[in-house]
Amino acid sequence: MSSFLEAIENITPEIYASLKLAVEIGKWPDGRKLTQEQKELTLQAMIAWEMQNLPEEERTGYMGPQECESKSEPIPNLLFKSSDSLH
Repeated sequence: MSSFLEAIENITPEIYASLKLAVEIGKWPDGRKLTQEQKELTLQAMIAWEMQNLPEEERTGYMGPQECESKSEPIPNLLFKSSDSLH
């Protein structure tokens, strides 16, 4: 595992961009197709590099705040009138 971490520390922003493009298009810069194992390892390397070098909102998979916008609005009951309650 230490060799993986050492490899991550040696990734430059240019190498990161190349890895990211390879995962996005499924090919290396020379046109060879990435194997499933290469995709997985490359994605792991990207995510590890991002953890050390990018703010959270710029990382792969970031979804932003997940609070429901309609949280303050009551959800209308479309099935029953209040007088038809089962309670």
